[in-house]
Amino acid sequence: MLDGVTSRPAIRPAHARDAGAIGAIYDEAIASGVATFASGPHDAVERVAWLDARSDRAPVWVMDDVDGVVGWSALAPFSHRQWYDGVAEYTVYIAERAHGRGLGGHMLDALIAEAPGLGYWKLVGMILEDNAGGLALATSRGFREVGIHRHHGRVNGAWRDVTVMERHLEATS
Repeated sequence: MLDGVTSRPAIRPAHARDAGAIGAIYDEAIASGVATFASGPHDAVERVAWLDARSDRAPVWVMDDVDGVVGWSALAPFSHRQWYDGVAEYTVYIAERAHGRGLGGHMLDALIAEAPGLGYWKLVGMILEDNAGGLALATSRGFREVGIHRHHGRVNGAWRDVTVMERHLEATS
């Protein structure tokens, strides 16, 4: 938890009791129109089922501060194909009330640190074109743009592009 100005909020594995907060943060991101192709709502019951369905290699973490859960992050296998076994897609969402505090960076740092222990050598982010914060976060943590999927999906009926970002965790440059 926080001890004032110097400590960061705690990051820990998500539990069923966090499902409502995870869903609320996800729905805020959906409402922004720049964070995901998903649609809501995501209530606690739906998010508990989502958490229960995830494998050991697809963990979810939450970030707690004095106001409760203020963010969540996850890793998931990039593909079911064996040759991509070491590649994970990452997800980071921060509650609107906690934006601008650098918490997304702390969550992504934690994912980067945890990924090798789960057998991942590369992380991939699929970031909507208008998500300047998500693109800046990835870039600040050493991810590089590898391409753009044009008209990859729709948000509110409009085609959206996705910027693909990657970071090889074993490479030095």
